[in-house]
Amino acid sequence: MTSSTPWTGGSVTSGAYVVLCPNPGPMTLDGTNTWVLLSHRTHEAVVVDPGPLDEDHLRAVLESVRAQGAQVAGALATHHHDDHVEGVPRWMELTDAPVRGGGFGESFAADERIVVGDLDIRVLLTPGHTADSVSFHLPDQSLLLTGDTVLGRGTSIVAYPDGNLTDYLASLDLLQRVAGDAPTILGPAHGPTAADAAVVIRDYRQHRQERLDQVRAALTAGARDAADVAQAVVERVYADVPRAVWPAAKATVRAQLEYLQAT
Repeated sequence: MTSSTPWTGGSVTSGAYVVLCPNPGPMTLDGTNTWVLLSHRTHEAVVVDPGPLDEDHLRAVLESVRAQGAQVAGALATHHHDDHVEGVPRWMELTDAPVRGGGFGESFAADERIVVGDLDIRVLLTPGHTADSVSFHLPDQSLLLTGDTVLGRGTSIVAYPDGNLTDYLASLDLLQRVAGDAPTILGPAHGPTAADAAVVIRDYRQHRQERLDQVRAALTAGARDAADVAQAVVERVYADVPRAVWPAAKATVRAQLEYLQAT
């Protein structure tokens, strides 16, 4: 299980660490995890999710790379949400390095490998949270970077219409297969890491099935349309959470309705 204690980032493996962006909130948890992946052989770094347009954060990431005696070879984004890529144009000015993902650069291909020195990054197409969501597997470091597909605390939003639950469940199955090959660290884009990614992903899959059962129950109870069902489920299931996240919860219920209608 993941920890409920505050997450501050820092070193995760010998070649990966997190610089935590100071943008905490209901949707970002402790803030955005900007991952720095190091090639010790070539003294290069690949940065994952530079984060929002926060000058101090972007410079802190860059200074952390320089403190390792490395230079930035490039950056990758797990998807297009602002808390991951709003700062990308400024990041490119600061580093003069290419960026891929989240609407920047060349699109990722399924099963693509990105090799930088002794860094071996496997690209996993994991749509569902958004249509363009990707994850990154570093088998040599037993590390799985999941973006917002799997978080370090709580559950992810699958927000209609960009989010798609059919795709999301398939992505969880893919991540489960990858994480199940060997003990693997979960490296989310928000919240703390977890020692056993497979356990967290399994719990995510179970949670989605429970939510689908709740939507079915609301339909059986006579909810008349998508908005009616969404409101009924949110009021029942999310009664104890801040109302600030209710709009996102309702969007997720709409994605669940779309899934049930298709199946």
